[in-house]
Amino acid sequence: MSSLAVAGLTPLSTCDWPGQLVATVFLQGCPLACTYCHNPALIDPRTPGSVGWDEVLDLLGRRRGLLDGVVFSGGEPTRQHALRDAMVDVRALGYRVGLHTAGTYPNRLAHVLDLVDWVGLDIKAVPRLYQAQTGVDAWAKAVASLRLVQRAGVPVQVRTTVDPTVQTPTDVDELTAILAGLGVDDHVLQEVRPDGTTAAYREALSDAR
Repeated sequence: MSSLAVAGLTPLSTCDWPGQLVATVFLQGCPLACTYCHNPALIDPRTPGSVGWDEVLDLLGRRRGLLDGVVFSGGEPTRQHALRDAMVDVRALGYRVGLHTAGTYPNRLAHVLDLVDWVGLDIKAVPRLYQAQTGVDAWAKAVASLRLVQRAGVPVQVRTTVDPTVQTPTDVDELTAILAGLGVDDHVLQEVRPDGTTAAYREALSDAR
């Protein structure tokens, strides 16, 4: 599947899908520019993949019986049109499929959702801070994606990385309340990690803390 740009492959992860042992496939390209991005090399969609899909399938063939599933992460995996075919390949090998997404492409998410067993949905901030947090006013798209997942009955964990350079504790509490009103019962707050971020962000983070 030469059209699938795979930027990285983790053969074993215990943290990318709660309660599951998985391999994680990182796909190239992301439309967001989050302040705290710790892997900016994955943003540019023009960057070619560094891992062949055949290499991924070879690993999965050897790991049958040892792994519970495969998580497609990024970047933003739903921006790649070959994602559905990749998921079909993974399911044909007997694996369950997890998906990490920021919900920036609701229509593309809808195209693959019937093949997905679990979603980790990143909702970045309250609506008024989305542009400051991600460089894009993508709140409405994230909520549309949440609604799609809920209607499909796919288990979903909503994750928010708390960035103190943009968000106050009051902002975070407000987001939690908004999400609860949208029917979210699994909202995980993640502490921002400075590793891999820009020097300017690390300085701002130090000042904010």
